Amino acid sequence: MKKVVLASALLAASVSAQAGLITTVEAENQFVSTVSDSLDIIDFDEGNVGNISGDYTVYSTPSGTNQSAPPFGITSEYLSVPNPNQNGSATILLDETYNFFGLFWGSVDDYNSITFYNGDVSDDNNIVASISGDQIDDLLADGNQVSWTSNRFVNFFFTDGDVFDRYVLTSNGYAFESDNHSYGNVSVSVSEPATLALFGLGLAALGFARRKA
Repeated sequence: MKKVVLASALLAASVSAQAGLITTVEAENQFVSTVSDSLDIIDFDEGNVGNISGDYTVYSTPSGTNQSAPPFGITSEYLSVPNPNQNGSATILLDETYNFFGLFWGSVDDYNSITFYNGDVSDDNNIVASISGDQIDDLLADGNQVSWTSNRFVNFFFTDGDVFDRYVLTSNGYAFESDNHSYGNVSVSVSEPATLALFGLGLAALGFARRKA
């Protein structure tokens, strides 16, 4: 598997955060992470679904239903959880431990959540972090299917030495739609809030190319 190291990524403490986890939101019309173009990506196209189990469906746009519409701007295959049940979850097991994750989160709802584990999901002691749709700053968890305010790529940086080797997508209702699940190992340091602007400018200067939706 490919690995990526982003040297001394400076992230401000003012972004959405909980113990050991920093969350950032990409710009509108950005369907993959700008952290690096070398992250491993599960894009759900042509059978690329990773080691997934549970209650889910992979849809081809525009064949999704009103209950699990494609994430805004996505024109390829995408993941919808749950299906066929109204309440459920899907687990994706990775090949080793990582400290970065990102995904394009479609029509964010407050009943959508992601839980990261390092070890078996049957043991709550293995939970590294958990976050729901209404905990993502700068996004509205209103389920809007055609607005950038609730359809964006979200980055999750694990700090304090935390790592995960699997994650669970849960939705207590239709549905949790997502695409371009990305993961890797990056070097993260938390600095003063002012460094967030420098971090953003640095990424822009590197000119990471957008991938097709």
